[in-house]
Amino acid sequence: MAIPESIEAWFEGRGWRIRRHQAEMLDADDAGQSALLTADTGAGKTLAGFLPTLAAFTPERLDGAAPDDGLHTLYVSPLKALATDVRRNLLVPIEEMELPIRVESRTGDTPSQRKARQRAKPPHVLLTTPESLSLLLSYPESFVMFAGLKRIVIDEIHAFATGKRGDLLALALARLEAIAPDMRRIGLSATVSDPEQYREWLAPWGDIDAVSQVIGEPGAEPVIEILLPEGERIPWGGHAAAWAVPQLYEEIRRNRTTLIFTNTRFLAEYIFQLLWDVNEDVLPIGIHHGSLSVEARRKVEGAMARGELRALVATASLDLGVDWGDIDCVVQMGAPKGSSRLLQRVGRANHRLDQPSRAILVPGNRFEFLEAQAAKDAVEEGVRDGEDFRPGSLDVLAQHVMGCACAAPFRETDLLREIRSCHPYAWVDETLFDRVVNFVADGGYALRAYDRFKRITREPDGEGGFVWRLTHPEQAARHRLNAGIIIDGEMLTVRFRNGRSLGKVEERFAAALRPGDTFQFAGISLEVESLKESEVIVRGSKKSVMIPSYGGARMPLTTHLADRVREMLVDRPGWSRFPDDVREWLEVQDWRSHLPEPDELLVESFPHAKREYSVFYTFEGWNANQSLGMLITRRMEDRGLSPLGFVANDYSLAVWGLKPIEDPASILSPDILAHEFVDWVQESHLLRRAFREAAVIGGLVERQQPGKRKTGKQVTFSTDLIYDVLKKYEPNHVLIEAAWAEARTRMTDIGRLAGVLDRAAEQTVHVQLERVSPLAVPVMVVIGRETLPAGSADDELLLEAETLGGVAMRPDDPVRG
Repeated sequence: MAIPESIEAWFEGRGWRIRRHQAEMLDADDAGQSALLTADTGAGKTLAGFLPTLAAFTPERLDGAAPDDGLHTLYVSPLKALATDVRRNLLVPIEEMELPIRVESRTGDTPSQRKARQRAKPPHVLLTTPESLSLLLSYPESFVMFAGLKRIVIDEIHAFATGKRGDLLALALARLEAIAPDMRRIGLSATVSDPEQYREWLAPWGDIDAVSQVIGEPGAEPVIEILLPEGERIPWGGHAAAWAVPQLYEEIRRNRTTLIFTNTRFLAEYIFQLLWDVNEDVLPIGIHHGSLSVEARRKVEGAMARGELRALVATASLDLGVDWGDIDCVVQMGAPKGSSRLLQRVGRANHRLDQPSRAILVPGNRFEFLEAQAAKDAVEEGVRDGEDFRPGSLDVLAQHVMGCACAAPFRETDLLREIRSCHPYAWVDETLFDRVVNFVADGGYALRAYDRFKRITREPDGEGGFVWRLTHPEQAARHRLNAGIIIDGEMLTVRFRNGRSLGKVEERFAAALRPGDTFQFAGISLEVESLKESEVIVRGSKKSVMIPSYGGARMPLTTHLADRVREMLVDRPGWSRFPDDVREWLEVQDWRSHLPEPDELLVESFPHAKREYSVFYTFEGWNANQSLGMLITRRMEDRGLSPLGFVANDYSLAVWGLKPIEDPASILSPDILAHEFVDWVQESHLLRRAFREAAVIGGLVERQQPGKRKTGKQVTFSTDLIYDVLKKYEPNHVLIEAAWAEARTRMTDIGRLAGVLDRAAEQTVHVQLERVSPLAVPVMVVIGRETLPAGSADDELLLEAETLGGVAMRPDDPVRG
């Protein structure tokens, strides 16, 4: 079918042309096909995803008829900010072409009255998130609301398809397929590493042929540079890259708008404050992260859209899809952690296909320089990376089952067939699903005696079969109040006495505050006036000492980037492109000790400060190294080596004790995963923490009650009590199984831990030294400060790093065995 003339005229009127991939998306929709579009940032992906919707409402295709009422297109994004930005940009072509399309957004920030109206009278296009969509599907009205749905557009599909939010969305897609079987599915991304896997995830029953692959026109190559200190050396340790702030400020002065990304909310606040300290021109600089209030985020987003800010410091809350075309430069503070993530963030600059995006990487230390160089090389080579797909989580499945029961009674066999049509849960059999349903029904064998866990009940359907329905209508309200996948630490609202909210800080941070204490938040210096059960009342202050830190998951170093860094270490001719201090660092390491080949595990042992240290160079990320540290110290204890502690970063693990490790290969024997790992996880806080999250997601423990929210301590007490009961009486409980899966993957990264043990079994290189080596300095300087938030002790840390570095770089030969 031809492209409607009104759309062609609109493109021409703006001096644009319809790109090949945009036309192909329209062709796929006209042919009744779903599609996955992979295209560079600035290629008009979102417009391509909506083009079939716009075409359906043009005068040419309506042919004089009025458009149907009801929901036509559903748009799902990983971020609230992205949904807001897309609505703003989508309204432009709709208004300029005078198309009869109503567009609304629905997120956790949407007022309840508007949400109720949307269920009764939905717009033609609804912009939402996976969590809000799942809640919509829990209402009886959903069967009518979605019956006429023609298309669902999933933007930035890579951002959640491989995690629990992707599990929730996949289950929602299966339900939508049952309600509107003719619905087409559209996936959009600039950074998909394996398109076939995503097509399989996107399609019902994993039918990859049902999803066309559309590849976007290539755009201009990004321009990426790595910032180096002026006249100084790259620091040995630290991640804040605070050394770069004066140079960064000069960059801001040169540009119209600079977008500065950090990897954590703490660093966003910290770097923002440092920039204000040097902001002698009083340039308008903003801050944006997920813990700020809705009003604060919207204010900053609006100012950026109007071009009123010279710089914005942000976290991942803005690194997906937000279209601000006037950004001159993107800055990444600290290591990028992956080539796809870097490419995504780089694309925020000059958000146009034909103009190169410009980015600056600011490494916090020497290992981060290597990581930045590896990411830069990967982007320039067009190589993407990403997380692997894994089986769907059982706690998410339990939440979905409860949501389906809230919408209508269900037959177990029908719902199982529906659930198995989505890729993450194709593996679920009747026995496992029966266990999940029975958990939702009464909490499981060990808990069924308690009425509060009875949520659904099995009754005859009048046709010789059975259906599951709610035990009481109030169960639906309780479910909707508590449903969700994102489990942050318990939060307290920070507000002024007049009621103005600034955002939220974690309960563990607020618990340490007292009236009169000062801290930095939302870019403002604040003094605590009083503390209530769920609020921190503040007023402005002229000084601030602390910055809130948040306990969210660490951004993992991708396997692909880790492999590149390992290869760079032994590519001696390639060192010529490195700064002098980095090249010297590697050369002295090569001479004094050893640089590991990609298939080797290097372990260095040396005395320091009357202790015996061993550093394991794994390059497998913080989670795997942290887990390895726990396991190694257990074995050291069993062998009488008197371990005293360990510390990990993404690249290495340092362990110390009173006696040296003589044979690291034997300590890393593969059976460590079969015995010590299981014992350690069961005894540690990890399984309890994973169970706590699974219990909340699965609906066993409620965080929210009408008019009241439980504190983190209350939730922890409840989940720990239940965990102890289940561990004793029902160790194979569905949520224990879900907790184990979480502990193995996200919390301990057991897959990468197994990779370390494989390399250790093949080739462990153990070097015994008289003192610390150059390669060990970055992890050694963290000892004693691993519990402090990044940046809080920078000056002291850097001073110690230089001292250790001087010892490590002394030219005399240190090898002792």
